[in-house]
Amino acid sequence: MKLIDDLRNLDRNNVGGWPKSVKTFFVVLVIVVIVLLGWYFYVSNQQDTLATARQQEVTLKQDFEAKQAKVVNLDALKAQLAQMNDMLSQMLRELPGKTEMPALLVNISQTAQAAGIETDLFKPQPEIPKEFYAIQPIALKMQGTYHQFGTFISGVASLPRVVILTMHDVSLSAAKSGGSRDAPPPGGQLMLEGTVQTYRYLGDEEANGKNEKAPAKQGGQ
Repeated sequence: MKLIDDLRNLDRNNVGGWPKSVKTFFVVLVIVVIVLLGWYFYVSNQQDTLATARQQEVTLKQDFEAKQAKVVNLDALKAQLAQMNDMLSQMLRELPGKTEMPALLVNISQTAQAAGIETDLFKPQPEIPKEFYAIQPIALKMQGTYHQFGTFISGVASLPRVVILTMHDVSLSAAKSGGSRDAPPPGGQLMLEGTVQTYRYLGDEEANGKNEKAPAKQGGQ
């Protein structure tokens, strides 16, 4: 072919003297190379965009499935929450009320005496109101054996009303100076000293009154 012969006989030092067919060939070749390179970079860029879009699609699908599961279970979760609120309300109502609290404190003190515990101090402190209940701290100082304290705790648990006693800053040590503070003998006398807390239920009127006073207090600040 003439083009092949012209390519073989090209004078590299005289580009201007190349035959027209050779010049046309190289122009077409350069255009093809430019088009191919442009297409390659364009497609590569689009492939990266496609990969990103596919990853976003997976993330969006997972997010959609999680939200769809929440929507499907929303009614069941609301019913479960309402049931838990009812259970909490019932449990709170099992705590002693305001009018029952004085008698309850007397019962706790009498239970300690019935167990053989010597009570040096049993002094209720001012109540600490919370949202649905009130905390009744009791400062006490008692002396007895392990067995007597166990009988006392068992007796408190047997009271008609639900009585919860939690200990705060309470120390338990051997009552006799000759005994070991860390490990007194099983039949030895122990000294229990500190503060315990019991709890009572706030009635609806008390709780509502407390909630109504809170905004008024904030407004006056």
